[in-house]
Amino acid sequence: MTQQAAALQTYNNELVKCIEDLCSKREELNSQIKQEEEEKERLQHDIRVLSEKLSRVNESLAQRLAARATFDRTIAETEAAYTKILESSQSLLSVLKQEAGNLSKATEPRRKAQ
Repeated sequence: MTQQAAALQTYNNELVKCIEDLCSKREELNSQIKQEEEEKERLQHDIRVLSEKLSRVNESLAQRLAARATFDRTIAETEAAYTKILESSQSLLSVLKQEAGNLSKATEPRRKAQ
């Protein structure tokens, strides 16, 4: 019976040691879980902050793109109007030179026919 009691005591000690090892591993795992949960919260916070920044940048970008489109349209319209002014000026100059030539011919003294 002493041998059985000793064997039982050995089994009991091993069982207690195994339970203590499992409890220790559980606590280590629990600590890792807490760290990862904290990291998850930090990352979620960072995602919220970055999402808000992204939203603001997208709004600003949209406004700037619209402003650039307005500039492009205004520049194109101005250049087209300026081109028309240049064409009109060229036409006016051509007509003026022609009229000046006609006036010069009309005011030249006439030569007598021989």
